[in-house]
Amino acid sequence: MEKFIDIKARAIQRKGSEKMLNSLLSKPLPSQDLLTLPDDTWLEELTRKIFQSGFYWSVINNKWPGFREVFWDFNITKLLMMSPEMYEQRAIDQRIVRNYNKVKTIAVNTMMIHSIAQLHGSFSKFIYDWPSEDIIGLWAWLKKNGARLGGNTGAYSLRVMGKDTFILSRDIESYFRSNKIIDGGLQTKKSLITIQSFFNEMQQQSGLSLQEISQTISYSVGDNTVGFNQ
Repeated sequence: MEKFIDIKARAIQRKGSEKMLNSLLSKPLPSQDLLTLPDDTWLEELTRKIFQSGFYWSVINNKWPGFREVFWDFNITKLLMMSPEMYEQRAIDQRIVRNYNKVKTIAVNTMMIHSIAQLHGSFSKFIYDWPSEDIIGLWAWLKKNGARLGGNTGAYSLRVMGKDTFILSRDIESYFRSNKIIDGGLQTKKSLITIQSFFNEMQQQSGLSLQEISQTISYSVGDNTVGFNQ
């Protein structure tokens, strides 16, 4: 296993300087800020990422004001009262991207967030309490208890909302395969456990967040595309 200092040195060389590399890295939200995020905001971002999956993100973003109108600003209290027939009607509304299968996820994920808030005080508190050394466990929980939150959809949502997580981007996958750290499917239990253990070790070595480590690895290999999604 490479040491983090060597990974970082390669990323610095690719970017020209440590200052340039640092300017490309981003941090998760401070803990107290994460705790204050409204549950409605969680539902909105989960829904946005579900609709962006397999679609041009810019199209979804341009349509987003329409989504907010159609779904009452993702107000969970109101959406809990929406009947299946109302969801069917909204699925054909021209103000949104019309995809009934994805629209149906709003009902499932509304109930998921509401149920967790009843138990933990808020969905943000639940997410905040989940330990970073088992972030793959949180991914698995979202996949099991939510709708269409498997793959990278749940992870991207967590990243955007400020929860510390790594992302299994193409550059990250390329790094793990080229260094023979994994050899099976990327999303298999064996691969995910191995990747989580690697990131835990990198945290011990560097003291950085999973997000910063993930981005540093990405900038040390591959195309080095600048963006949050590393």
